[in-house]
Amino acid sequence: MKIKTIILTAITACSLVIKGQNFGGLINSAKDAVKSNSTAIIDAAKTNSATVIDKANTIVKGSPSAPSLTNDEVVQGLKEALTVGTNNSSGMASKVDGYLKNPKVFIPWPQEAKDMRAKLIKMGMQKKVTEFETSLNRAAEEAAKKAAPVFVDAVTGMSIGDGFAILNGSDSAATHYLREKTTAPLKEKFMPIVKEAVVKVKVTSYWKPLATAYNKIPGVKKQNPNLDDYVCTKAINGLMLLILDEEAKIRKDPMARVSDILKKVFGFKK
Repeated sequence: MKIKTIILTAITACSLVIKGQNFGGLINSAKDAVKSNSTAIIDAAKTNSATVIDKANTIVKGSPSAPSLTNDEVVQGLKEALTVGTNNSSGMASKVDGYLKNPKVFIPWPQEAKDMRAKLIKMGMQKKVTEFETSLNRAAEEAAKKAAPVFVDAVTGMSIGDGFAILNGSDSAATHYLREKTTAPLKEKFMPIVKEAVVKVKVTSYWKPLATAYNKIPGVKKQNPNLDDYVCTKAINGLMLLILDEEAKIRKDPMARVSDILKKVFGFKK
């Protein structure tokens, strides 16, 4: 009996030792796992933090691989865009029906003489009215043939201080700047071309019979608008609208950036 008790006691003791060893091993394994996972977690946190910091720096400073862009380059790019836009717009406007069949730039009957137009139509002179309106647009189309050099000269001489402000502005920012800074001198240089065109397409000859018929109406205020000034102003406004469309195209469509400076400047803008 005593021997059995001793044997059972010994077996139990051995079992406890073994279990104790296994439990200790488990504890040690757990400690190792915690250390290993902690290191992995810390390393991951460092890596992710570095990534976040790099991304933040990229947003603030710009990508280190992105090409630098100076204000002079931006100004050059803006002027190049307006020059390309001017050449394209003049080409479109100078075609037959370039003004006449384009609702955006069509030159209508002078607003100041709209009552005259209405009365003439009532008198059965619709055909003559249409012929006169057509002559206004033909004069603008004729003038547009010589418009490009005048506009390009205005673009070249335009002073731009902060090119980045215009580059990062609206899709029409450069054209609006051109209009604001050059309209007066542009009109002065463009007027002789318009006068020549008005004579060439005989605008006045279409106007005179209409004015004569209207002025015979008792009690009406005689009308004699300055047709040269009217056509010049409307022709410039029309070209500006077409240039505006060209600017927007260059900003949005990489295929419209036909020179290296356009690709660099407008490709840089995000």
